[in-house]
Amino acid sequence: MNKVPSAQSEQARAARKRIATGLALAFMGSIAFSGKAIIVKLAYRYGVDAVTLIMYRMLFALPIFAVMAWWASRGKPPLTRKDWLGVLGLGVTGYYLASFLDFAGLAYISASLERLILYLNPTLVVALGWVLYRRGIRWPQAAGMLVSYAGVLLVFGHEANLQGKDAAWGTLLVFLSAVSYAIYLVYSGEMVKRLGSLRLVGLATTVACLCCIAQFAVLRPLSAAVVAPEVIWLSVLNATVCTAVPVLMVMMAIERIGAGMAAQTGMVGPLSTILMGVWILGEPFTAWVAAGTVLVIAGIYIFTRMAQRRAP
Repeated sequence: MNKVPSAQSEQARAARKRIATGLALAFMGSIAFSGKAIIVKLAYRYGVDAVTLIMYRMLFALPIFAVMAWWASRGKPPLTRKDWLGVLGLGVTGYYLASFLDFAGLAYISASLERLILYLNPTLVVALGWVLYRRGIRWPQAAGMLVSYAGVLLVFGHEANLQGKDAAWGTLLVFLSAVSYAIYLVYSGEMVKRLGSLRLVGLATTVACLCCIAQFAVLRPLSAAVVAPEVIWLSVLNATVCTAVPVLMVMMAIERIGAGMAAQTGMVGPLSTILMGVWILGEPFTAWVAAGTVLVIAGIYIFTRMAQRRAP
């Protein structure tokens, strides 16, 4: 008589454990991703430029993503010519171009502003869907977008008063980075269904790693690879803890709690970046930054809630 309730309670405990594990993975993955900006800002203190810095990050990440691509491709049919062209295109836009523009922009703006701009990514995906496919945008979604962009403009205005044109240039570069990654997300849907997320990420990031290494070989002399030892160790940390590890964490989280809930936990990202920026980099935490952060997070929350209600 007690076997059925016992079995049900075991299933309930297993479900709760699965959700708790998924949430923990999503939170840790979001925080690890956020640490990338902090590491980049620390590395810039040693006189390295964006081309060299991203080369080292991708050089150390290449073996990890190559193994990921190989592992996910086992027993799967080989890629067609169309698949390879898609992987190349997504690797260039989603990882190479987005990463390089982000690194370049961080040389001019704070880590806090960079994270707030990148956090606008869901709104850019929807905007691209409207431009490319004429997908409608509901008024509540538009309101959420306006609130979040107002928050970014508030923080940008504060930094522009302090840094002038540099802040505008850095903001533009990071915004273009977010647009580039949004393009990747818009066009990757069909390929994810065909190849699988792990295989696509492994292949696309491998392409991006090779592009960053080739970019350095073309634009810089070999002597430019001689950098401070701190830059090497920071790049190793960036490639592992802030790049490869969070990719796997977020994927494992999505398997356990779904993409919607995993995306909601991403709200910890801007907050963790701001806290680390204040604690590690000594960036000022002003009322302008606080107000802008509240507006961005509130706007994205409204936006994502409306998107979830709209989904069938």
